[in-house]
Amino acid sequence: MTWQNALRQGEMLLAERHIDNAAVDAWYLLEYCGKIDRTWFLLNRGEEIPDEVYRMYQELLNKRSLHIPLQHLTGEQEFMGLPFHVNKYVLIPRQDTEILVEEALKIIKKGDRVLDLCTGSGCIIISIAKLAEQIAGVGIDLSEQALLVAQENARQLQADVTFVKSDLFEQVTGVFDCIVSNPPYIATEEIDTLMEEVRCNEPRMALDGMEDGLFFYRKIIKESATYLKKDGWLCFEIGCDQAKDVSEMMRAAGYHNRKVIKDLAGLDRVVMGQRG
Repeated sequence: MTWQNALRQGEMLLAERHIDNAAVDAWYLLEYCGKIDRTWFLLNRGEEIPDEVYRMYQELLNKRSLHIPLQHLTGEQEFMGLPFHVNKYVLIPRQDTEILVEEALKIIKKGDRVLDLCTGSGCIIISIAKLAEQIAGVGIDLSEQALLVAQENARQLQADVTFVKSDLFEQVTGVFDCIVSNPPYIATEEIDTLMEEVRCNEPRMALDGMEDGLFFYRKIIKESATYLKKDGWLCFEIGCDQAKDVSEMMRAAGYHNRKVIKDLAGLDRVVMGQRG
């Protein structure tokens, strides 16, 4: 069995099992198992693949064919150019969420205190801590398992972030210059319509925004003024159809200078505003 034939087998298996981007995933798994890159493969694709690599590759292909996310098999997802460890206890970081980080970085200043609610893997607050200048970062989550992942990511990436188990603001102390959050925002009845990789493998508590998907926005906006400095920023990732509702809730709570930022697909992705 050559490297090239192993890859073709992988592509065919995943395609037969109706895996999106079957060829891409087959390659990533071969790259991961063989610890190779594309250049090495092109130069050596006719060589025989080692038995142990082939066995590992077949095992992971079979798991991927069951719609287990690729990132759960490799244990890693890149976000903001940084490698983050992920597992079944945290949402897999999405490229869309990078918009939230990029917008937050535009308004965060040296020495600011930044709070990340529903931190999950820690990808948002860790990225801010790595890319902003000398901020004090705090990440909050109710899941102990998620916090273990976030703490490991901070250790691996040498990011100075404090993580606290809390039901939103319950255990939060002090005031902050900026609060960021990518809270659960999918309406409960819509979760069963999501693709199998998400529906069956990512933590439901990180997805479920209750009846209309807006539960956590209401709660955070209502309680946030106590924890934000005057003119401090509140920044949310939102579902693409939630900008109007979230912006109106922020207006009613006294937030000014409100903005809606679109993602690369042209969909509403971030709502942010300053405490009045």
